[in-house]
Amino acid sequence: MATPLWTPSEDRMAPTHMRAFMRLAGQRAGRSFDDYGALHAWTVDQPEAFWQAAWDYAGVVAETRGETIIVDKNKIPGARFFPEARLNYAENLLRQTGGAPAMIFRREDGLSSTWSWDELRAFTAKIAHALDQHHIGEGDRVAAYLPNMPEAIGAMLGAAAGGRVWSSCSPDFGTQGVLDRFGQIGPKIMFTVDGYMYGGKRIDIRPKVTEVAKALDSCDWVVVIPFLDEEPDLTGIPRAISLKDFLSWSEPADLTFKQLPFDHPLYILVSSGTTGVPKCIVHRAGGILMKHYTEHLFHTDVHVGDRLFYFTTLGWMMWNWLAGGLASGATLMLYDGSPFHPGPNVLWDYIAEEKCTIYGTSAKYIDAIAKEGLRPRETHDLSAMRAMLSTGSVMVPEAFDYIYEHVMPDGQMASVSGGTDLCGCFISGNPLGPVWRGELQVPSLGLAATAFTDE
Repeated sequence: MATPLWTPSEDRMAPTHMRAFMRLAGQRAGRSFDDYGALHAWTVDQPEAFWQAAWDYAGVVAETRGETIIVDKNKIPGARFFPEARLNYAENLLRQTGGAPAMIFRREDGLSSTWSWDELRAFTAKIAHALDQHHIGEGDRVAAYLPNMPEAIGAMLGAAAGGRVWSSCSPDFGTQGVLDRFGQIGPKIMFTVDGYMYGGKRIDIRPKVTEVAKALDSCDWVVVIPFLDEEPDLTGIPRAISLKDFLSWSEPADLTFKQLPFDHPLYILVSSGTTGVPKCIVHRAGGILMKHYTEHLFHTDVHVGDRLFYFTTLGWMMWNWLAGGLASGATLMLYDGSPFHPGPNVLWDYIAEEKCTIYGTSAKYIDAIAKEGLRPRETHDLSAMRAMLSTGSVMVPEAFDYIYEHVMPDGQMASVSGGTDLCGCFISGNPLGPVWRGELQVPSLGLAATAFTDE
C-alpha cells in the first residue's frame, strides 16, 4: 500500500492558521470540523458563513463591511460579494509598521537592498501623492514595464491607495507584446526602467520604451526608474521623466487610503495570447484581497515575519499573488534575473542566506535543477524552509521524489493549480494534510473544484 511522502506532525499542525480557522468555523457552524474535507464541504455549501468567517479571521481593514455577504450567489456572472463594503487594498497590505523588513531584493549580479515597512509606506505615500499631483486619479490605468524590484511593489501600492488600476508586464517583453496589452487599456502613465540584467548581460530597453511610448497616445508620463545606470539618458523617449524628478513634485504628505467599493477595479491581468490578441481580465480589489488572504493564511500558512519567495516576473499572475503576502505580514523576497546565473545555485544561495521559509517556483525549474544534479540540502542550510510551492505546469511524480530526497525531506510540497482568470488557485496546499507522490493536495476553500479521470 502506498504511503505519503510527508505527513505533518501534531507539533507542525497545532499553530497553523488552518487549524485555528477550523475552530472558528466550528464555533460559527455549531459543529466540529475534524478534517479538511468536512471544512471544505462547509465552505462550498455555506458560502455566506465561510466568507464572513474568513473576513473576520483575517481582520480585514475596512471603513465598513455591511450586513450583506453575497447577492445573487447562483448567478455566474452576476454574483456580488460584500456589496456594502468599502475598503482599500493597499491599506490592507500595509498594516505592518516599523523597521522590520517588508521586502528583500536581490539581482543576479548580487546587487541587493532591504526595505523596512516604514520605508515601503513612505515610498508608497510619495508615489500616491505624485500621481495625484500629475492628475492621475481614481479609475485611471497605471502601466508597469518593470523588473521584479521593490519599486514595482511600491508603485502598485501607491496606485491602489488612490483607487487607480494597475497592469504590468516584464522588461523582456517585446514592443508588440507590450502594445498588445497596454494598447487595450489606455494607461495615463507608465513606469519602466532603462534596462535589466539576464544571464550576465546588460539589456537596454530604452529603444523599446521609446516605441511603446510613441504608440500609447493615452500615456501622459513615462517614469523611468534607474536599474542599470544611476542617471540613464532619457533623450528621445516621449514624455519621459526620471523617478527622482517625478517624485520631486510630491511634497511630504501623509499616506492616505481612499475607501472604495469591494468591486472597485484593482488589476488588469492579461491572458497568454495563444488564441489571438491577449484578453484583458479585470480583477476587483475586494475579491483579490479575500482570495489571497485565504490562500496565504490557510493554504500556505503565512505568518507575520515569514519570508515568502516566489520566483516570478511582473508578466505572471504569481507576482500579484506574491505582493498580496504583505497583507499577512510576510517579508517578500524579490529576485530579478536568471535562475542559473552566475551559477545553478544562485537561488539556493539567496534562499539559504536570507532564511526563506516558504519558496515557490515552477515545475519547469524543478525539472531543470534535477537534471543539473543539484543537491541543495547537501550544499545549503535550508533549515528555515518549511514549505515549497510549484505551479505553471504539471509537477511529475519524479519531481516529488527529487524534492523530498534532495531539497526538503521534512516539509509541505504543495503543487498548486490556478490561473490568470482568478489570480489564484483552484487547487491548493493543505498544511494539515499529507503529500502524496504525483498529487495535488486539496481543492481551495470556497471552490467546488473536482478532478475527473480520463473516463
